[in-house]
Amino acid sequence: MLVLFETPAGFALFKVLDEGKLNKVEDLWKEFQSTESARKVVKLKNFSKFENTAEALTAATLLIESKPSKGLRKFLRQECEGETLAVADSKLGNAIKEKLKIECVHNNAVMELMRGLRAQLSELVTGLGVQDLAPMSLGLSHSLSRFRLKFSPDKVDTMIIQAIGLLDDLDKELNTYAMRVREWYGWHFPELAKIVQDNIQYAKVVKLMGNRTNAANLDFSEILPEEVEAELKEAAVISMGTEISDHDMLNIKALCDQVISLSEYRGQLFDYLRSRMNAIAPNLTALVGELVGARLIAHAGSLLNLAKQPGSTVQILGAEKALFRALKTKHQTPKYGLIFHASLVGQAAPKLKGKISRSLAAKAALSIRIDALGENQDGSVGIENRAKLETRLRQLEGRALGRLAGSTKGKPKIEPYDKERKKDAQGLLTAAKTYNPAADSTIGQQQTQKVAEADQSLKQHDQKQKGDKKRKHEDMEQVAMSEEGIQEPEKKKKKKKEGSKREEATPQEEKTVEPEKKKRKKEEKKNEHGQQEEATPYQEETVEPEKKKRKKKAKNTQEGQEDATSNAFEHEEAGESEKKKKKKKRDLRRNSGTKSLSVPLQCRRPP
Repeated sequence: MLVLFETPAGFALFKVLDEGKLNKVEDLWKEFQSTESARKVVKLKNFSKFENTAEALTAATLLIESKPSKGLRKFLRQECEGETLAVADSKLGNAIKEKLKIECVHNNAVMELMRGLRAQLSELVTGLGVQDLAPMSLGLSHSLSRFRLKFSPDKVDTMIIQAIGLLDDLDKELNTYAMRVREWYGWHFPELAKIVQDNIQYAKVVKLMGNRTNAANLDFSEILPEEVEAELKEAAVISMGTEISDHDMLNIKALCDQVISLSEYRGQLFDYLRSRMNAIAPNLTALVGELVGARLIAHAGSLLNLAKQPGSTVQILGAEKALFRALKTKHQTPKYGLIFHASLVGQAAPKLKGKISRSLAAKAALSIRIDALGENQDGSVGIENRAKLETRLRQLEGRALGRLAGSTKGKPKIEPYDKERKKDAQGLLTAAKTYNPAADSTIGQQQTQKVAEADQSLKQHDQKQKGDKKRKHEDMEQVAMSEEGIQEPEKKKKKKKEGSKREEATPQEEKTVEPEKKKRKKEEKKNEHGQQEEATPYQEETVEPEKKKRKKKAKNTQEGQEDATSNAFEHEEAGESEKKKKKKKRDLRRNSGTKSLSVPLQCRRPP
């Protein structure tokens, strides 16, 4: 079994003396603690030295890509006939097996053996010291890094990344410089800021005009149109700005020169970026444009990294903060990132921007993969995808218009048949209805509803009282006709006292109580007869029915109080007119309560 080991000086081929020790992988490192024990395990068979650094560089670059160089293939054919070869890279072993028909081995035991050889390399390889090996490895690493930066296909898009970054910085600087020119020259000619809106034109006008008094004698036709020029000259005559010195004007003109030169350089840089994008990513440029495509490549790091991303990632590329904020707060995730500035997304309606950005990101992902990994560099795929997206946008807009028209299929909505419409004319047979402004306010409606509810409650209450009066009137007549007297309901305490007194009273006391009661009745009757004789004949006719009514009302006061309290809240809301009615009824009830004292004892219940 042979072992292939790569060094900065060349390729070393070792022969394993004791293959049984490879079975014990955990104890294999002990065999390489000293040079004597290491020589018992492996032995140097041959060493192929590099002639120069160029050969070492080519061999190293091919080994990184898992490919054997010409010198390595020649070396292995001479030394590895009928032998198994242990390699550190499995892909390299497969390539050697395919091309040279040599069996290769790669496992944990081989990797442990490689570590031991690296530790004792200077002792196992004669003529290769540590002092010679260190500068060789350093020189090879430097040359390898230079070669990869110079010739790597992954680093071709670095110029695009730098150009788009510089273009964004130039836009920021131009904006700040132009605003400084406006603010500085505005003290001398403030009206010029409203007349000339463009920053570059403003700087050119200030550089040409200088002091505003020179505006009448100058020609601005190369910079401004005729209407704006005439307005500028009129404003310069009546301007309210302050006077400035010549030294200040020189500094303002120098700043204007900087603004103009930066704008010209920005135009040149944009042309360079357009040419590079058309050369490296033509399909992506045809879909989203030069600026958006360059920003996507710069954000991903390279064109190859962008090609590895799915369409959903391309869609929200540049909106990472909004995405993670939405996931954290459990809100809706963003629908677009840098792709929002593409022309197709800008043409879409606000409701359709999400759908168009999703379909555009899917097509852009395909175009990026063709640009990064494909061979065709004509941009035909991007043009076809753009045409498809434009038709898709028209379909979505047509559906939206169809929904607004009243049908999902885009057909107009069919109006129902109206009997009141004439056959020939469009007018109605019935008279036109007039607008009622009183229906707008709801305050009067609420008040009328409350008054109606209060009236209904009063009617129901009066009906209940009339029914109760009839029933009680019948009861009173039965009581008057009966010979036995029934005591009026008194309080419980009085009943208990009277019951206790009656039990204690003797038969003699009962006899004395009866004549006393008869005397009291006679005295009360005399008093009542005297009052009746003093009254007029008209009063005598009216007293008897009024007294009966007062009796009924006095007896119904206890039951009527409960109904009155339940409807008290409704009576208060009814209005002032209802309150007056209540007051009158209360006065009548009070008067009836006071007048009931003068009712004759014949109509009262016996004690």
